[in-house]
Amino acid sequence: MSWLINTGIVVATFFFMEFMAWFTHKYVMHGFLWMLHRDHHEPHNHVFERNDAFFLIFAIPSWLCIMFGMMNGNDFRLYIGIGIAVYGFAYFMVHEVFIHQRLKWFKRSDNWYLRAIRKAHKVHHKTLGKEDSESFGMLIVAAKFFKEQTRAAR
Repeated sequence: MSWLINTGIVVATFFFMEFMAWFTHKYVMHGFLWMLHRDHHEPHNHVFERNDAFFLIFAIPSWLCIMFGMMNGNDFRLYIGIGIAVYGFAYFMVHEVFIHQRLKWFKRSDNWYLRAIRKAHKVHHKTLGKEDSESFGMLIVAAKFFKEQTRAAR
């Protein structure tokens, strides 16, 4: 039974991280830490961006939760840390690999969900400044992007 609870903690943490990513993107990255995020919105030919520092901002709590959870007999913190890490992996695959093509693994997709995510991110990047952006989520985006992709598929 504990495996079910632990799996539930991982899954709940993963979905909570989508909210945290949205909140952090909207109010922190486009707020007081814009100086780290700005280069992500500007054209450049650098391999790395200052924006990549946000990897550490999310990785450190994951690592600490995993470490302290393991030090205390694999308690709930381990599974919270795993949930954060799984979300981080999903973020890397969707945002860095699929959307921005930092690694050329998945160039095209005919999947309506992935096309909607890519379109929402493209709309987000239409604005180069920190103000007036929309669509701050990664896996959950506005219904209009899904509707648009569903109509395009017909």
